Amino acid sequence: MADAVSLVGSIVRISVKNEARTVRFPVKGVVFDTRKKKPMSVFPIKALAMELTKEMPKKKKKKDPRTWNYLDSGSVDKWPPPENKADKPSLHNPLLRQERMGCGWLGAIFEWEGVLIEDNPGLEGQSWLTLAQEEGKSPPPAFLLRRIEGMKNEQAVSEVLCWSRDPAQVRRMASRKEEIFKALDGGVYRLRDGSQEFVNVLMNNKIPMALVSTRPRETLENAVGSIGIRKFFSVIVASEDVHRGKPDPEMFAYAAQLLDFIPERCIVFGNSNQTIEAAHDGKMKCVAVASKHPMYELGAADLVVRRLDELSVIDLKKLAAVELTEFEPELEMEKEDERELPSSNVAVDDFF
Repeated sequence: MADAVSLVGSIVRISVKNEARTVRFPVKGVVFDTRKKKPMSVFPIKALAMELTKEMPKKKKKKDPRTWNYLDSGSVDKWPPPENKADKPSLHNPLLRQERMGCGWLGAIFEWEGVLIEDNPGLEGQSWLTLAQEEGKSPPPAFLLRRIEGMKNEQAVSEVLCWSRDPAQVRRMASRKEEIFKALDGGVYRLRDGSQEFVNVLMNNKIPMALVSTRPRETLENAVGSIGIRKFFSVIVASEDVHRGKPDPEMFAYAAQLLDFIPERCIVFGNSNQTIEAAHDGKMKCVAVASKHPMYELGAADLVVRRLDELSVIDLKKLAAVELTEFEPELEMEKEDERELPSSNVAVDDFF
């Protein structure tokens, strides 16, 4: 360590154990004692180094404006309380407002095939292969058939299969595909085990329900009426009501709007990952029914069951009470060690 540092004119002289070094420095008239780390004398023109090393004034901490409450647990993280998205201050009836804020205020949105009725997934792919043969198109591969599951027929023809861009041709192919599917299906519908019982429980608890499908409205209305469950659903959303099918959340958002519920209090019942993706994109909860996919493939859902009667109203209230996070927390990246690695003589020898 230097014994003394003296600044005279623009020359800095450093003495360390009988050794002296001279360094030019553009500051005049300051003599430092390096042992005490203090300036020994300061002339009217202050040194630039002293100006740069001045400490910044400390910011005053803002005091918490809230007052102490004996009911408060003392946890700062719980202040202010989270906002209840279901609250509606414009309601003048306090009982209705209180009921709306509770977890029992929720709506159920059901898919049709594979959730309420038995589904035959092979018929959908066979319909597309038959249509491709009629139109003289190359048969779509299996991965494309999986991709267009849950889409509207018009959307699949124009955007995924790319068979035509003409609106008239697209509508004609979509209509023909539905005719082929109805001929293969035979118009016979059978409720899945536990579906009737679960729908009855929801109706007894006055939970409004909506039915959503990408089938035409006429086909859907006839199917619901034939098995006698039309009275359970106050809202039916068909392919004519939306522009896009899954994985776009449009039809689920439209059903929630018709039910007069916010998306956070709607629970979607589906049987595919496309449904799970669409429900979560629409800020809704999703219960997956393992009808055509194994349970481990539907792990992204909020709840996975084999049959609907495995659920209870308490399970639905628990789902409605949980707030979904809009953004996942960012993972902290580990800082790389910036220290230089010691040089290796072996590496140098190998290099040469």
